Amino acid sequence: MGKNQVIVGLEVGTSKVYAVVAEGRRDGSVRLLGIGETPSKGVRKGEIVDFSNTVKCVHEALADAEEKSDMEIETVWAAVTGSHITSFNNRGATSIPEDKAEIDLEDLRDVEINAKEVSIPSQNDFLHTLIQHYYVDGQDGVVDPIGMIGTRLEADFHIVHGVTTRLQNTIRCIREAEVEVEDIVLSSLATAQTVLSVHQKELGALVVDIGGGVTDFIVYSNGVARYSGVLAIGGDHITNDISMGLHIPIQKAEKLKIENGATSLEGILPGDTIILKSDTGFAGCEIERRMLNTIIHARVRELFEFLKKQIEDECPLHLLGAGIVLTGGCSLLRGIKSVAEEVFEMPVHPTRTHALMGPTSAFENPRLSTAIGVVKYAHAIQSGLPQKSFLEKISNQVGNFFGKLRLS
Repeated sequence: MGKNQVIVGLEVGTSKVYAVVAEGRRDGSVRLLGIGETPSKGVRKGEIVDFSNTVKCVHEALADAEEKSDMEIETVWAAVTGSHITSFNNRGATSIPEDKAEIDLEDLRDVEINAKEVSIPSQNDFLHTLIQHYYVDGQDGVVDPIGMIGTRLEADFHIVHGVTTRLQNTIRCIREAEVEVEDIVLSSLATAQTVLSVHQKELGALVVDIGGGVTDFIVYSNGVARYSGVLAIGGDHITNDISMGLHIPIQKAEKLKIENGATSLEGILPGDTIILKSDTGFAGCEIERRMLNTIIHARVRELFEFLKKQIEDECPLHLLGAGIVLTGGCSLLRGIKSVAEEVFEMPVHPTRTHALMGPTSAFENPRLSTAIGVVKYAHAIQSGLPQKSFLEKISNQVGNFFGKLRLS
């Protein structure tokens, strides 16, 4: 990329819509210019359920971002999530003709196509094909085989796919807000670009992004993505349990969770209560702090235990040398780090953002990890080789998304 370029990352979440405007610089760094946000309406469990309301929210977030960055937004890169998105690892192979002098880009494309010659649901399409390792005539650890001489090229990929129409709904919603979509990126993959360093990816790390409606996760080991997924469980589930368990309105439960809730029962004195003042349609009441925290602890522990089991089935936890990084709005719950450490029996770290310039308060906010990650991902893609986008793919049914670039 020959000059600095303005990039906009958009996350249409269950609780909030965030639009991040940033400048991608020639030295690879990213400088934040402005951040727009608005409460989200019409999104449930990370997916659009009320189209018109969601369009309005996207429009408001983009308008806010334009005002704060003093930039006109014409195109965005968008994060996508939802429990319909799933992943697997697969190896592709191709033979190199005897009369061919060396391995070239065409051979890399062939081996990727072969890796995707697997059966996925007919309503699904490929979202990402992320390179893990190349092998040339059985030699492993090959980082870039282009230019090498060999007779057989093999490669391992982490492949992500999801329901085409649900992915298209996000794109259509954004276009209705009068901007174009450059491309879409899996939320957990974007988040990892924000919160993990190259060293952490090499050591092995699990990123857990607990949002309002879903929990996105991705596992890295030896510098590459090994496993990713989306759980249809998030902060809203904790709020709902508080509302039902304490017999209070959902809005009161959410505020109570954020302002007074914690996952720990330690240090709570007998009779310790929280007073909820009366309001229109609400008579007010006293809440036992121990009961509140018991509900939160139970739901949070259940989430981590479910996630641990799912990951253990796909990737041994001993590969996570750098531990776990918690992010997302729900990661701000008091004591959540301790519960995660108890369940996973390994170090858990709060969000830290790498290689960014701009307002410190912005990129230290775990709620913004995904939207900022989209910007970093887009900058890396645009700095590399041209790739077919999801939009191009679904129009011509070519199963190639961002392809070859290994992000670090």
